[in-house]
Amino acid sequence: MTTVGFIGLGIMGGPMAANLVDAGFDVVGHNRGRAAVDALVARGGRAAGTVAGAVRDADILITMLPDSPDVEAVVLGNDGVLEHARPGLLLIDMSTIRPDVARALSAAGADAGVRVLDAPVSGGEPAAVEGSLSIMVGGDTADVEAARPVLETLGQTIVHVGPAGAGQTVKAANQLMVAGNIQLLAEAIVFLDAHGVDAEAAIKVLGGGLAGSTVLNRKAAGMLRREYTPGFRLALHHKDLGIVSAAAREAGVVTPLGAVVAQLVAAMVARGDGGLDHSGLLKLTEELAGRPGTPRT
Repeated sequence: MTTVGFIGLGIMGGPMAANLVDAGFDVVGHNRGRAAVDALVARGGRAAGTVAGAVRDADILITMLPDSPDVEAVVLGNDGVLEHARPGLLLIDMSTIRPDVARALSAAGADAGVRVLDAPVSGGEPAAVEGSLSIMVGGDTADVEAARPVLETLGQTIVHVGPAGAGQTVKAANQLMVAGNIQLLAEAIVFLDAHGVDAEAAIKVLGGGLAGSTVLNRKAAGMLRREYTPGFRLALHHKDLGIVSAAAREAGVVTPLGAVVAQLVAAMVARGDGGLDHSGLLKLTEELAGRPGTPRT
């Protein structure tokens, strides 16, 4: 049985680890909060009280952490992953971090005899629960193939997009597009409401045409109810758009529409709405239009 260490059992990592247990992997989970570890144990996994405990016997290790500094601390820090990894360990970082950090982790792993993939995901909590994530993978081809049984348990679309760091670059593009789609959906809902059109009926027909998207399918119903329970928090999307901005500057390209959405997201986080789902952009859009919305039942 393949032993998979899993570090980071949050909104995304928890259901992902549970799906690996259900698929028959021996999963050893570690998390800063004990409740998430207990939930994994109840599902059939095993608990690790430390990073070392999750790494020591692992054939494959997955990290699913909030930001670049978190991944760097867990992987490169004192008493971290590389310090305790067995030679040949396959480390799959599924967090969303800066592409340059992903490349640095790959280089450090190579020096330590650890194979490293950057494999960020898209689809949010529902896809994590369903095991239908889209996974964009950067790294060596042979390592991607070695990881495929695990990745196919977690996702429906797994694509090797290039060398180390490429997965994170594609994820940055994904987050740019998702933010833009959510903002335009929010503006469309406000526009429809202002004209007295049945927004639910309008969304149904829009979804069947060129305006249709996964964002519309997954987010519109909650937005019409003005329910912003986080599947993906605005604070995390704020972090991701910072990655986009930095990577775009590094490449010498401009993202004018993305920059506007990044400012709107930043404004929501600054005023204390970072814990809302990123579909909460509708809330700010309504306020800017002077039309606070009424939840639909």
